[in-house]
Amino acid sequence: MAQQATPVRTARLGRALGTEPTAVSGVVLLLPGGDKTSSRRPSPMLATASVRALGRRLTRAGRTEGLAVHVVHYRFRGWNGSEAHLAQDAAWAADEIVRRYGDVSVCLVGLDMGGRAALHAGGHTAVDSVLALSPWLPEEDAAAPPEPVKQLAGRRVLIVHGTNDQRTDPELSFRLAARAKKANRDICRFEVHSDRHALHAFRDEVHALAEDFVMGTLFGRAFSRPVEDALAAPPPLGLRMPLASGFGRSLRR
Repeated sequence: MAQQATPVRTARLGRALGTEPTAVSGVVLLLPGGDKTSSRRPSPMLATASVRALGRRLTRAGRTEGLAVHVVHYRFRGWNGSEAHLAQDAAWAADEIVRRYGDVSVCLVGLDMGGRAALHAGGHTAVDSVLALSPWLPEEDAAAPPEPVKQLAGRRVLIVHGTNDQRTDPELSFRLAARAKKANRDICRFEVHSDRHALHAFRDEVHALAEDFVMGTLFGRAFSRPVEDALAAPPPLGLRMPLASGFGRSLRR
């Protein structure tokens, strides 16, 4: 009996959250977290649960603008060293968006290891902006090349990190932002005082900040004053911007 070939795994896009607009003019790709090393396929429900609440909020906020929000389903649960599978899948997803919708603006929104994937894939030609929430970044090693930042030139980038995050070191995301800022002035970083990795304590504020950034970068809405100030401020001020309690109750100036 002939041996059956092992099926090749492929990444896929989930259905658009909510009702997909008739005319899509902007897309958010949600990149869930993952593991450092794993060849297992992620559980569809568990892997995406962490980003769906934010995705639903963005869907509501951008409905009249023609925003489509999709979750990326990875081939593997792990980053897997130099294979960088999650970043590869994020880039594939951006290609798929171009195939489906044509020349539309894309924002990559990643959490944890998905934040790292968003930063890596940010150089894709379809990507206009990157939002990395509690991004997992490797410890700095003199023997290994640093995390790349040149691909972020020309993109607007927001990093959000809790100061009490015990899973991913907020100091590492600050250092990456500082390196990226040298080549790209349109990068800022907000610190969520006393919050942890999942950013649950100030979830409403974090989601309001994400909405403000995404709507501004994809559709040209005016940024709130704190985001404007963070983008304009020189380092380290614009990279250690505190997220105020109650942010979002009155986004506009």
